[in-house]
Amino acid sequence: MKLESLPAGAAASNVHAPSGTHVLADLSGIDAEKLSNCAALETLLRGAAEAAGAHVLFSHFHAFGAGQGVTGVVLLAESHITIHTWPERNFAAADIFMCGSAQPELALALIRKALQPGAAHVHTSRRGPP
Repeated sequence: MKLESLPAGAAASNVHAPSGTHVLADLSGIDAEKLSNCAALETLLRGAAEAAGAHVLFSHFHAFGAGQGVTGVVLLAESHITIHTWPERNFAAADIFMCGSAQPELALALIRKALQPGAAHVHTSRRGPP
């Protein structure tokens, strides 16, 4: 569990409208070893958040045991990134929601580069009031 503070002045200068981009990615055909390493997945998602221009507030990841899946969340000032993995199925589900100037597509690009899925189904939605 890692807790961080925002850079000085970030909270005051980054006033966000209640809208953002929500990316859901089903990633399959991933090597099982990449889906059961809790520390590596946490490092990957924290790096993905930074690559997207988001500010990490907190992260928590849980491994379900040797060779088993991982569930994790990176809480962002701009919202969140989560991942749930099933190494026995070579599958990961990622959820990336970011507001403001953060770019969730950049986060997903980094995740895809690292996990190298054989296939990906990605759904992107704009969120917020009409």
